[in-house]
Amino acid sequence: MKFIRKFDIDIIRLKEGEHHFNFEIGREFLDHFEKIKDVVHQIDLKVDVCLDRKTNLIEADFSISGTVGLTCDRSLEKFEHALDVKNKILYKYGMEEKEINEEVFQITPDTPSINVAQLIYEFILLAIPAKKIHPDHRTEEDESAEDDGWIVYAAGNEAEKEDDIAGQNPFWEALKKLKNNE
Repeated sequence: MKFIRKFDIDIIRLKEGEHHFNFEIGREFLDHFEKIKDVVHQIDLKVDVCLDRKTNLIEADFSISGTVGLTCDRSLEKFEHALDVKNKILYKYGMEEKEINEEVFQITPDTPSINVAQLIYEFILLAIPAKKIHPDHRTEEDESAEDDGWIVYAAGNEAEKEDDIAGQNPFWEALKKLKNNE
C-alpha cells in the first residue's frame, strides 16, 4: 500500500491552472501489479502528468515514454520495445465519486487526492502490441499485418462495394454471379 501512495496527487490545494507531476516506473511497479509480469519482464518508463485545474473539472494529460521488456511470440527472445503514449482523463466535480466512462471520472469538490497508478498501469498495457515480434525477426508480412483489420469502404452504393470486393478475389466474383442469377 505504501508503494501505491507514491502515485497520489494532492488536488484539494491546487489552484486553477496547469500543474506537472512526474513519476518513474520501474521494477517496483512490476512487483505491485502482478498481472503485468505476464506480459512485461522489464520496465523503465517516465510519466509526466499535467493537471489543468478549472472551475468545475480537472483535465489530466498523461505522457508516458521509455521502454518495456517483452518476449517475442515467435522466437521467445527477450527484447526492448519503446513506448510513447499520450492519454487524457477528465475529472468532473459532482455529488459522488464514480467512473462515468473510461475517460471521465466524477469526483466530489472535497476529494483530497487522486491516485493515478491504476490509470498508468492500464495505459501501459493498452500500448503493448498484441503481437510481440522481436525487431530482428519481423517480416514484411508482420509489417503489413499491423495495418490489417476490417476493410473500410468509402461511402458509396452497395453495387460499387460488391464490385470492389469481386475485383479483388475471383471467389467473390462467382458469389456475385450466383446472387445475380436468383
